[in-house]
Amino acid sequence: MTEPDYHFEDFTPGRIFPLPERQVSGEEIVAFAAEFDPQPMHLDEEAGKASILGGLSASGWHTGSMFMRMMYDGWLARSSSEGSPGIDFMEWKKPVLAGDTLSGRSTVVASRVLRSRPGIGLVTFLHEVENQRGDVVMRGENPIMMRLRSPDGVPA
Repeated sequence: MTEPDYHFEDFTPGRIFPLPERQVSGEEIVAFAAEFDPQPMHLDEEAGKASILGGLSASGWHTGSMFMRMMYDGWLARSSSEGSPGIDFMEWKKPVLAGDTLSGRSTVVASRVLRSRPGIGLVTFLHEVENQRGDVVMRGENPIMMRLRSPDGVPA
């Protein structure tokens, strides 16, 4: 394994980590919905158009899953992440429709060294995902545990 690019010390409040673009296809919306959220507006274009969502739309859970992949590819894979204790909130602000292009950012809100776990810090992020029109489609906040670069557990 290679040394991570990002350790706890690199996640300073206000720092922004961009998320890569992701195209959303109708086929993937239907495949995800068929397995995990088989509501009509996620399975059928006409049912989606007849709903308040305005077209074949991704489940909110699908949107969250796509965001997770975008975050992983954008920066998490190169970090010293030890996982997350949970999600503080997730909001689905607007529908994600077939043909949309998603992008976004993860912004560091706060960070602190954990006294209970030597060598680990907790970094809280605000995540925002937008469509190609700049509309925020998802917002969320959660802490992620990160290893410190310094072996003695004291930030460098």
